[in-house]
Amino acid sequence: MSDLTARIRDNIVLFGALAANLGIAVAKFVAAGMTGSSSMLTEGVHSVVDSGNQVLLLYGQKRAKRPADAAHPFGYGRELYFWAFVVAILIFAIGAGVSVYEGYLHIIEPEALTDPTINYVVIAISFALEGSSWWIARREFKASKGDLGWWQAIHQSKDPAGFIVLFEDSAALAGLVIAAIGVWASHAFGDPRIDGYASIAIGIVLGIVAALLARESKGLLIGERADPQVVARVREAVAAHPAITAVNHVRTIHTAPDSIFVAISADFDDSLTMGQGEMMIEQIEQTLKKTEPRLSSIYIRPEKASDAISDGAAAR
Repeated sequence: MSDLTARIRDNIVLFGALAANLGIAVAKFVAAGMTGSSSMLTEGVHSVVDSGNQVLLLYGQKRAKRPADAAHPFGYGRELYFWAFVVAILIFAIGAGVSVYEGYLHIIEPEALTDPTINYVVIAISFALEGSSWWIARREFKASKGDLGWWQAIHQSKDPAGFIVLFEDSAALAGLVIAAIGVWASHAFGDPRIDGYASIAIGIVLGIVAALLARESKGLLIGERADPQVVARVREAVAAHPAITAVNHVRTIHTAPDSIFVAISADFDDSLTMGQGEMMIEQIEQTLKKTEPRLSSIYIRPEKASDAISDGAAAR
């Protein structure tokens, strides 16, 4: 399998969303130009922003895979989280901002709409393409979430690409429904301003999605611990060694979606020599990497249980 084919397969959600949004954006702008629909224009901007977002996430994934170096000893994995946060800001600043602004202009200076047929055709085609992208994103995220609920899985996910596309596509489908209602109502009631209100509603939806994405991306950017089940497995694996009398604490942080740094404080048997302790640490590290392959960096600190308790109390 070629590198390009493997990359497309690994990023099928992003590439699928990018292809759909580029085609949809062109169709929406053509429809908006022919009919004067404000909601169709804002939907076109929305699709352009979404396309740019997928490009940024693909760029972030590529940058995040760079190997560790002297300046970044834990690698560049968290750069993906930075670009995910940028995506959230772009959705709010450009997607939501332009939608609300265009809607406001259309309300204060309404334009008479022409035959809405082309709008309905474009909306139907866009819904089909956007729905296909949404289905792919939902399928991939469902496969990765396991038994967790949808919102719990999103909150605990350490790979922002999957849930960002899912959120974007969900917002896009909601926007298309609002745009269709706006076009229909403006003609049904003979008031072109209704289309402007629909554009503002689309902007509000995008603003809500952007706020949710920003919150999740901020947590990843600052640094989040690994899943509690991972922490429990690490603790059990360390405690199982006969020369470990107690595991004081296990602290983890994701340095990338598939990379975890773990720091372990454990009480060693007092009879161990320095050489035996070094050998034991090496054995524990090998066991941990077999138990959880995502552990990229392991730090094990020998510490008396009483000292660890004192340090914890002082920190509080």
